Amino acid sequence: MATPRDRAPLAELVEELLATDGPLPIVAAGEPVLRRAAEPFDGQLDSALLARFLAALRVTMRTAPGVGLAAPQVGVALRIAVIEDPAPVPREVRLARGRVPQPFRVLVNPSYEPVGPARAAFFEGCLSVPGWQAVVARAAEVRLRCQDEAGRPVDEVFTGWPARIVQHETDHLDGVLYLDRAELRSLSSNQAMARRWTQPTPVEAARSLGFELP
Repeated sequence: MATPRDRAPLAELVEELLATDGPLPIVAAGEPVLRRAAEPFDGQLDSALLARFLAALRVTMRTAPGVGLAAPQVGVALRIAVIEDPAPVPREVRLARGRVPQPFRVLVNPSYEPVGPARAAFFEGCLSVPGWQAVVARAAEVRLRCQDEAGRPVDEVFTGWPARIVQHETDHLDGVLYLDRAELRSLSSNQAMARRWTQPTPVEAARSLGFELP
C-alpha cells in the first residue's frame, strides 16, 4: 500500500494538471510514462480529487475525441482508465465489428483475460499515437475484473468492439501501446485510411498490403 509520502507526488501532479480548465494535454509515444506499468490505485488521490480527475479524463476523452483514455496518457502513472463509445457508425460496420454503444465507465485497477480462443482483427488508432492506424488481432471476448469509481468490484464479460476498447486501455496501464501488438505492414496514415481502408473489415487491406488475418 502506498505511504503518505508516496501519495503526495501523484496528488500534486494531478492538482497541477487540474489547475487550468478544459481538456488535459495528452502525451504522445516516446514519453516514458507510456512505457511503464502504472501503479495500482489504493487511495493516492482522495475522493474529491479523484472525482475531479475522472471528470477531467472524461472531458479530455470526449474532446479528443476517443472511446477510451488511460491515466498514463495524461502523464499520471495510476491504474485508472475511462471508456465511453456512442458508436456512431453505419449498420454494416456495427455488425462486422460488434460495435455497440457503451456508457461512460471508470476502470480502476483493471485486468482482463480472454474468454475462448476466438480472435478478431481490425484497424485501431490511439490518442497517444496521433495520425496513424494499424490492424491489431485481439481476443474477441474478454473477462474484465476491476473496481468502479466507488470501489465496487466489477467482473464482466465484454465482446466485440467493447472488448477491444477494454484491452486497449488496460494495455496502456501495463506500458503497452497498440503498436506492440499490431501487424506493422498494415500501418496506415489517417489520410490513407480515409482514402483506401474505410471498409468494415481489413480484408482488402490485408490483400493489398500483404499481411495475414487470424
